[in-house]
This record gives sequence, structure tokens and C-alpha cells, in this order.
Amino acid sequence: MPHRADHVDNTTIQKQLLSLLAERKPESSICPSDVARALFPDDEPAWRALMPKIRSIAVALAREDRIEITRGGRRLHLDSIKGGPIRLHRGAAFQN
Repeated sequence: MPHRADHVDNTTIQKQLLSLLAERKPESSICPSDVARALFPDDEPAWRALMPKIRSIAVALAREDRIEITRGGRRLHLDSIKGGPIRLHRGAAFQN
């Protein structure tokens, strides 16, 4: 059975991700789950289902240098982001 998350388009996710980063100090970061929870605050199955899509969009934004993806404070190589905790930061070409 499809989740409500299946109906969230990439543009909506990207806008939410960039908006959350813009709301924070430039040196601050967010977790991908912050994006999912902002879109589905009261629906844990829906926000969890959205996580792979958010990660994919984050990688696309990182390839454009709009965001950086780190783990343990170290910038990750974009081809090595499979699972595990990551943080999203503003990149050199960040724009909301």
C-alpha cells in the first residue's frame, strides 16, 4: 500500500531542505530526517518512507555544490553515501 510520501515530488522536498538550511545559521547543519519530519510531522511511517528520496535529492544538490554532505564532521564522497547518519550543510553555491 503506498504511503502519502509517494506523492511528494522532488521540487517540494528540495524546497523544504533548502528552506530549513536557510533558517539556520550558515555554519549549522540539518539531518535528512528534519526535512521528512517537516513534511510529515505527525506521520512517522510517511516520513520514514521519504528518507531515500531525500538522500537522493541531497546528493543531487551536493553535486551542484549547493549543499555539502558530511558524516562525523568530514565531507563525504558523493558516490559513497549509502546509509548511516549524515548531515546536510550549506555549500559554496547555496541559494534558497
